[in-house]
Amino acid sequence: MEHSLDITALADFNLVATHGGFGRASRASGQPKATLSRRVRALEESLGVRLVERGARRLKLTPEGAVLHARTVDPFGEIAQVAQELKSGIGRPRGVLRVSAPLLFALTAMGRLGAAFLSAHPEVRLEVTAEDRLVDLVGEGYDAVVRFNPRPDDALVGRRFMSDQLVLVAPPGLRQPQADASAPGDAELPAIVRTGRTEVGPWTVVDEAGCLRTYHPRPVLCFSTPLLIRDAVLAGAGAAVVPRSPVAEDIAAGRLVEWGVVQAPPIEGWVLHASRRLVSPKVSAFVDFLCEHFA
Repeated sequence: MEHSLDITALADFNLVATHGGFGRASRASGQPKATLSRRVRALEESLGVRLVERGARRLKLTPEGAVLHARTVDPFGEIAQVAQELKSGIGRPRGVLRVSAPLLFALTAMGRLGAAFLSAHPEVRLEVTAEDRLVDLVGEGYDAVVRFNPRPDDALVGRRFMSDQLVLVAPPGLRQPQADASAPGDAELPAIVRTGRTEVGPWTVVDEAGCLRTYHPRPVLCFSTPLLIRDAVLAGAGAAVVPRSPVAEDIAAGRLVEWGVVQAPPIEGWVLHASRRLVSPKVSAFVDFLCEHFA
C-alpha cells in the first residue's frame, strides 16, 4: 500500500534538520516545538523509518534522515513555501520576516523604517536582529540581510538601496589643525578609530571649498562599531571618519562639524536574500520598500 508524502511534515523535518534541533527550529520559524516534533514523528511513521535520533543534546540525523534531508531540503522547501503562499493569497505579504542588519544602520534607521513598513504591510511581523557579524542567511533562518559593500556571494542576490560617503567630522569645540603643514605634527589630529587600526594613514579630504586637505590622525580611542565612534566624537573626544547618513542630523543641528569628504569609494548598502529560494511576497515587499524609501 502506497502512502502519500505530507509536504508540510517534510518541510518541517528539513527545518529541524537545517537548524540542528526542535528548539532552534521553533525559534526560527515561530512554530511550537511540540508541533514540529509531532509532524516529524508522523513523517517517520508514514515512511516506516526513523529519521532523527532523539535524546542527544544536539539533534542527530539517522542515515535515512541524512539522505532524505540532502535530497529534499531545497526543492521541497520551495514547494512548501509556494503552498503556504497559495493558502495565504498569492502576492500578499504576510508572516514573520527575519532580517539581520548592521548595528549602526539598525539603531539609527530600522526603528522608523520598521514602523513605516508595518504601516504598509500590517500582516508582516518584522523581526530585526542588530549585529555586525557576517551571518549565514540560510543556515540561521534569516529571510534577508542588510550589508554594506558586501563581497560577491553566489548564494545571495539582492538590490542596492543606498549609497553613502565617508566624511571627516569633529566636535565644534575641537581646534582644526593646519592641514598640509610642513611638519606633520602641525596637522596632527586626535582621532577615534576602529578597533585594530591603531596605525592609521593620513586622512585626505575635500573640504566645502573644493580644496584637498590632509590630516594626520593620532588615535586616542578605538571602538569596534561606528556607533560608538560617533558617540565619542559627539562627546568631544576627537575627530573621526564615519558614514555621512548616521551623522547628517548631528551636522545639521551643529552638534558636529564636517571638515570634508574622504577620498574613497562610496559605501553601498545592499539588501540580500537567498538566490536558491523562490522570493516570497514578504521578502519582495521588504526589498522594494527599502529601495523606494532611499530613492
